[in-house]
Amino acid sequence: MSYRIGLFIALGLLLVWQLLIALPAPIPTKMKNFYTLQAKSLEGEAVDFAEFKGKKILFVNTATECGYTPQLKTLEALQQQYGDKLVVIGIPTDDFAGQEPREGPEIAAFCARNYGVSFLMLEKSTTKGADKNSVFKWLTEKQLNGKMSSRIWWNFQKYLVNENGELVDFYYTFTKPDNTKILKQIEK
Repeated sequence: MSYRIGLFIALGLLLVWQLLIALPAPIPTKMKNFYTLQAKSLEGEAVDFAEFKGKKILFVNTATECGYTPQLKTLEALQQQYGDKLVVIGIPTDDFAGQEPREGPEIAAFCARNYGVSFLMLEKSTTKGADKNSVFKWLTEKQLNGKMSSRIWWNFQKYLVNENGELVDFYYTFTKPDNTKILKQIEK
């Protein structure tokens, strides 16, 4: 009888030891402070995200030839309505079906002329691959933002950052900028 008890204890200890060895090592985090990010505007001017402390930021990857391009008008309306607590930032990309054929000033002129856009637009960049823009890296990689990883599936995907520089959530293309989910977060 004591032989069996000893065997069970030994097997139990062996099992516990194997489980401890099999546990994955914690993933080292390289979480980056949002306010250290920098970018360039469509006009080529430096944009320091520290300027936005205390405001929520709604990022949107844009494209002027996309079926969702009319969302620019609603994004501008959000900027106008919540300007005291929200900054809308568009980032033009040509990652999906070549829907951003324009460059710099051409993009700005198109957006202003057709949709009244006055909100900040960053320089044209990419959402994926080795050339992924540092802002998109922060927004989509948990190791950098500390909250979640995501993938940008199409133009006009939106990311909301709170007034403390923390990622709140992301919203797919088909989620309109004035959707109640987004508005509740802005008004919070």
